[in-house]
Amino acid sequence: MAADTPNALDMSLVEARDGLVRKAFSSVELTTAALAAVEALNPRLNAYITVTGDQALAQAAQADAAIAAGEAGPMAGVPVGIKDLFCTKGVRTTAASNILRDFVPPYESTVTANLRRDGAVFLGKTNLDEFAMGSGNLTSAFGPVENPWKRAGSDAALVPGGSSGGSAAAVAAGLGFGATGTDTGGSIRQPASYCGITGIKPTYGRCSRFGTIAFASSLDQAGPMARTVADCAVMLGSMAGFDAQDSTSVDRPVPDYLAACGRSLKGLRIGIPREYHAPGMPAEIEAIWQQGIAWLRDAGCEIVDVSLPHTKYGLATYYIIAPAECSSNLARYDGVRFGARVAGGTLDELYENTRRAGFGDETRRRIMMGTYVLSAGYYDAYYLKAQKVRSLIQRDFTDVFADVDVLLTPTAPSAAFAQDEKPSDPVQMYLNDIFTVPASMAGVPAMSVPAGVDAQGLPLGLQLIGRFFDEETLFAVGSALERAAAFTHRPALRASDVARAGIAS
Repeated sequence: MAADTPNALDMSLVEARDGLVRKAFSSVELTTAALAAVEALNPRLNAYITVTGDQALAQAAQADAAIAAGEAGPMAGVPVGIKDLFCTKGVRTTAASNILRDFVPPYESTVTANLRRDGAVFLGKTNLDEFAMGSGNLTSAFGPVENPWKRAGSDAALVPGGSSGGSAAAVAAGLGFGATGTDTGGSIRQPASYCGITGIKPTYGRCSRFGTIAFASSLDQAGPMARTVADCAVMLGSMAGFDAQDSTSVDRPVPDYLAACGRSLKGLRIGIPREYHAPGMPAEIEAIWQQGIAWLRDAGCEIVDVSLPHTKYGLATYYIIAPAECSSNLARYDGVRFGARVAGGTLDELYENTRRAGFGDETRRRIMMGTYVLSAGYYDAYYLKAQKVRSLIQRDFTDVFADVDVLLTPTAPSAAFAQDEKPSDPVQMYLNDIFTVPASMAGVPAMSVPAGVDAQGLPLGLQLIGRFFDEETLFAVGSALERAAAFTHRPALRASDVARAGIAS
């Protein structure tokens, strides 16, 4: 199959990798087709901030040479996107913020270095919410990302979820076979659900944070986003590993995640947390959850009702701790040491002008919230209390995993909403993370798998939550869910349809 055939970019990452090894096509051919699709669709989707075409073709040629010499790594020749939060040496890295609009790092993040080591081809840097702060990819200084999915009978632009919305939209539309994401409170899983793809937040400490621009350091974790569970297994195998440059990196061997896919589920105990039956949850979300329970029961799992009593405080706790850490991390962008400088008559004016011009509304909002809860008069009342509640949330997960192997929940409380339906109240936007935040607070691994569509034809995801460093079981259960769901729906805007549909503009 030539890489310019209409369905070449519809392959999974594993299929593309295997085709490259068989020499059914070259990485240069595949990369050329992917770059042509990016050129055609990105003006509308805005999934990429920076496209690195020349670099991608050079990497592709190197991958072809490695494959020909029998020295190919596990990602050799596969074109992927890199969330623009990962520093890439010599390539602009913006965090989707004006304050870093022209920043070109002199070093490489560990995650991207690992992918390069294994032969991945980088198409460019994907869009995101500014500094990863958002649930709809609406806060980027480079403009919002459009979800390639459409409601039945409507051309309204939908959000792809956030913060890794550019990565999710790129993968769903075929503008790359996978992409890196980061997850602080659900920023891999929620956009994966909205865009009908798979995404996993591994255990905190499984992937190095070195060279990843920080939002909330005790929560941020890198992970893969791709079309299938097996695709994510291959990517995570490359991304993960101990890194002495990151004090939070955990020195544990990286398992063969791909080998876990397809493993028998006989005897596994699946917990259904009663607290995730949120008030007012749409009937379609409840129905897909019940369908997921039935699929896992049919696969030989035992279904167990469990309780996570403190998860109801997860969202409130997260929106104290995350802004506090954001306030601390973003203090460095003052126009003196880091960030684009806007001059002022005094030093205070320089700080004020720089940060006013450099940060968007949502980022400023979270900095102010974080500064408030860390202030001398409120530290004990808010931040210290939130940390104590966080410990209780983590203990809930530890206790429940003594009795069950995996938890099954919805990923998000709804399907993707339209860009012009953004709530005017920021708190309503924060509620999009209600199902994903608790796992982030506990630091446990969690995965979203597409499980079906709603009445308007939009994808819905199911979330699997596992024990610390037991991503293998998540891949086993996730692949079983994937087979049972047989999710073959595709978005309206797709790379393989560009020529036929005439949607380049």
